[in-house]
Amino acid sequence: MSMENNSNAHLTVDNFIRDIVNHPAFNGFGERLLSRDDNSTYYNTIISNAASLMPYHENVVPDVIVNALNYMIDEVQKGKNIFYDFYTEQQKRADTAKENTGLFFFRGKPGAPFAIVCPGGGFAYVGSLHEGFPLALEISKKGYNAFVIRYRIGGERFACEDLAAAIAYVFTNSWKLKVIKGNYSLWGGSAGGRMAARLSSYGTALYGEKEYPKPAAAIIFYTGHTDFNINNPPTFSVIGERDNIANPVIMEQRIEAMKAAGIDVEFHRYPNVGHGFGLGVGTTAEGWLNNAVRFWEKHMESLF
Repeated sequence: MSMENNSNAHLTVDNFIRDIVNHPAFNGFGERLLSRDDNSTYYNTIISNAASLMPYHENVVPDVIVNALNYMIDEVQKGKNIFYDFYTEQQKRADTAKENTGLFFFRGKPGAPFAIVCPGGGFAYVGSLHEGFPLALEISKKGYNAFVIRYRIGGERFACEDLAAAIAYVFTNSWKLKVIKGNYSLWGGSAGGRMAARLSSYGTALYGEKEYPKPAAAIIFYTGHTDFNINNPPTFSVIGERDNIANPVIMEQRIEAMKAAGIDVEFHRYPNVGHGFGLGVGTTAEGWLNNAVRFWEKHMESLF
């Protein structure tokens, strides 16, 4: 049976990128799983070469990508909605670039706190396949609800506006999504780390939404972002020693400055690891997500 007609067929690393887009489980939003607004150049690329879609990222593991995608396929087969538009049809008509946005939902326990994961890509692409879906899956396995944001490509301001809109959407629809509003966390890598850091510092009102509470914790990975203020939430940061895009020294300096300002922080620098390592499978960074979740839990105001 062809994949186009088999809604529960699992993907393998030997499938093509077009098979992701055309999978029946992803009908209506298949393109938004991928890195760019127009991915047709990559349709004949096999998933085992998915790293070619994400040139700023390292340690891209095809099996990890496929595992997360197949989990999403299984969720759809169970009748669960895994994709939500956070902009209205009217908003998308007014700005057609907003058609390329959305939230992918990895459910934890009903009524548990939520995380929003912001994949990076230099604001030139969105690396959800590598550092979005696999991270959200692991967070959901720990009982927490996790969203991966597909934001507009083209610049930090657009991306931050989209993250603010996504936060507003989750807060407004928390009853429907079965998540609690308190104790949420923002996660972001590289360009996505800048997004999570900006919203943690300045909140949602700066980016066009009403003001919502800041996160209980920010999880920032491998970004050269330096800015913060004394109202930043507790922050957990990681980077590889061999990162040639985000300077580990600059990242550590930000953390030390935050610590001196009285903000609770935790910082890890991993040897023999470069930029954009995602879960860090097979590297010295492997397991960092477990430590990040523990840091988040430490700063939850109460048990849920």
